[in-house]
Amino acid sequence: MKRDLYFSKPIMNAAGSLGFAPDPRNGIDLDSFGAFITNPISLRSRLPAAQPALIEFPGGFLLHTGLPNPGLSSVLKKHGARWNRADMPIIVNLMADRPEETQQMVRSLENIENVMAVELGFAPLLSDDIILLNLEMCVGELPLIFSLPAEQVLSLGPKLIQGGAAAISISNPRGAMMRDSKLNTGRLYGQSLFPRSLDIVRSAAMIGIPIIGAGGVWTEQDAASMLSAGAMAVETDASLWVPKEAN
Repeated sequence: MKRDLYFSKPIMNAAGSLGFAPDPRNGIDLDSFGAFITNPISLRSRLPAAQPALIEFPGGFLLHTGLPNPGLSSVLKKHGARWNRADMPIIVNLMADRPEETQQMVRSLENIENVMAVELGFAPLLSDDIILLNLEMCVGELPLIFSLPAEQVLSLGPKLIQGGAAAISISNPRGAMMRDSKLNTGRLYGQSLFPRSLDIVRSAAMIGIPIIGAGGVWTEQDAASMLSAGAMAVETDASLWVPKEAN
């Protein structure tokens, strides 16, 4: 039986921001969240990048980690019980570059009761055909959220929704910066991303794409603006890492 994608509260963390399972020890108040999104998970374990990078620029920063994780089987052994005990639904973020492996991972998650959906993330420059093949092979019980860069949301999003995807989310854009005479690439975070993200949400909503807003969401007003522009929910990331000032 196919599960519905429904958010009792429209705010949640973005993949990669709060670990593999909700943890009250991290000091983040999750009471306002409608779901918890896991760190990106691959079928097999991945090591950290050989040269990780965190480079600041005005209005944000570039981050390169290599998306390290112990692999789906190990994540399930360590965190599966915590997912089931969680006070909110779990959305599992999967690295979906190889459709056969993605299908294997999605099917293994269908028997976990508190997993509400799967969010699929992709390597940069992956072809539309591979992303569409992931949809064809993985559609089933669990709602599928496709995390796409802004430039693909409007071009590929409608085809994915027509094919059975539940929603599209906006992945962090990629960029490059020089440090110590070396070119570093990675994903971009920070408040400077928000105007572009809000425009993508507006445009997607106008053509009927169920869109989950993300990218530069820093304040409650940012989230409210995305919801007003037509987002069905909003993901926040780097703002969760910034200590909140005392009133």
